[in-house]
Amino acid sequence: MTVLSSDKSGNMIGDLAHFDLVGEIADSESKKPWQHGLYAKTLFKKDDFRAVLITMEGGARMKEHHADGTVSVQVLKGRIRVGAEGEVYDLPAGNLLTLGASIKHEVESLEDSAFLLTISWPSNQELLAMEHRGYGT
Repeated sequence: MTVLSSDKSGNMIGDLAHFDLVGEIADSESKKPWQHGLYAKTLFKKDDFRAVLITMEGGARMKEHHADGTVSVQVLKGRIRVGAEGEVYDLPAGNLLTLGASIKHEVESLEDSAFLLTISWPSNQELLAMEHRGYGT
């Protein structure tokens, strides 16, 4: 586990970090029971980037939502199902799905699973110019 310092906004101060994702998954699983069957930990945060490890129990769901930046979902363990733009993607470990900014999607864990969510975060100027803001419907 890498311990990083952050500023008042929560942004990491350093520019380089290393994470043992297998160890991070084990650490998250040691924190069970999780509220709503899932656990999310922001591993790295900068003004323009987020890396979040999400672990889910089988059957857990994330209701339809969106992120204002381009995202990638890399499945590290188990199998998840992502619904987006009228399509359903079954993603076992080793699969990667990318979504453009603001695409609404939902996630269901088909078994105990973990995935790395990365978000290319828009600038404050770009956020203010968007018709909608933030995570949610």
